Amino acid sequence: MRSIALLVAVSLISFSNLFTANCWGQSVPTVVASNSPAAPDASGTSGSPINAGRPGAPGAPAGSAAAAQPAPAPAPNHSLPSRIAVGAKVSLLGAGIEVATPVTYHTNVRVGFNAFSYGRGFSNDGINYNANLNFRSAETHFDWFPFAGGFHLSPGVMVYNGNKITASATVAGGDQFTLNNVSYISSAATPVSGSGKIEFNKVAPTFLLGWGNLLPRNQRHFSVPFEFGVVVEGSPKSTLNLTGIACDPTGANCRDVATDPGIQSNVVGQQNKLNSNMSFFKAYPVISLGFGYKF
Repeated sequence: MRSIALLVAVSLISFSNLFTANCWGQSVPTVVASNSPAAPDASGTSGSPINAGRPGAPGAPAGSAAAAQPAPAPAPNHSLPSRIAVGAKVSLLGAGIEVATPVTYHTNVRVGFNAFSYGRGFSNDGINYNANLNFRSAETHFDWFPFAGGFHLSPGVMVYNGNKITASATVAGGDQFTLNNVSYISSAATPVSGSGKIEFNKVAPTFLLGWGNLLPRNQRHFSVPFEFGVVVEGSPKSTLNLTGIACDPTGANCRDVATDPGIQSNVVGQQNKLNSNMSFFKAYPVISLGFGYKF
């Protein structure tokens, strides 16, 4: 009778454990029937097989109470670099210097100045010119580095456009020349002479793209920026001032170039012709290569 009661008790315990495990999604521990009580462990707590192996329970392996978690990935360092960098460059606008400072991790503001001078002589429509090309410009750019690397897009403004061509003009006495496709002969007694000038809009938008950053987003101090783009200078504005006496191709009907309405009308036509010949300056190409240092 005692054996039957013990068997019923074990069955009830097993059914109770099975029902609890199914409700909580736990595995069913193995129950071994024994007539002798479990021996207490060293701490004096009965080494129940139900508690063994549970985190924090007596007899559980050390360190099982807190599973090891992977260390979080380090956040990217988006701190701004040094506050200033300077550079020197050579471009189709001349030799230049520039200074840059960061605005955000992906953007800089950059300002610079360019200068270049060149002189040469040439002839156009029988008029001899001794010309000087003078480039003077100040510019500012907003540099955007979309990938936080060297590639950048740089809209900007040429805040001062002093680029111009100046020239002295002469026609030797007895030589033929044309104004607005009308032929004249320069008087031997009072040869035709004068001056000319071609200028552009004093303020001009610019757009550049390139590679390299005066303020590298790493530990480097040196950079070699390369850029190309365009300056939209607008239509050139030429001025031609002539003095002297001009005659018909036959040498007759000589008139003062500075005061005769017919000749002055052809001078204006010649200015328009010069503007047309210089029309490629409306969108002036820019290519530059520089060297920078970050402080």
